Amino acid sequence: MNTKIEPAKTKATDLKVKLFRGFSDHSRMSILNALRCGPLTVNEIVEATGLSQSNVSNHLGCLRCCDLVVRQQQGRYVYYQLSDERIAQILDLADELLADVAKGVNSCSRYNHKEGD
Repeated sequence: MNTKIEPAKTKATDLKVKLFRGFSDHSRMSILNALRCGPLTVNEIVEATGLSQSNVSNHLGCLRCCDLVVRQQQGRYVYYQLSDERIAQILDLADELLADVAKGVNSCSRYNHKEGD
């Protein structure tokens, strides 16, 4: 049986790939993890992640552009937070899954992902 993939299904898949690309960068994942605890300023994110201020600002721009993070002005401070609680749930599910499959993920040579890439 020859089944043709519907263009809408490939577009949906492409969009999911793009979403997960947002999670796949080490710096962005560090920022998202820090924001799981609640809103933070850039300086607080820098302190929580150990990333440079310019790196944090750059990746926050990317995360905001993708609607994964929002910012809110409070007085003279700008606070960043996850745009949707389901982002934290995805990260929680990833933690749960990794509890079972971390050994295989860690030893997988097909990704060839180095920290900081």
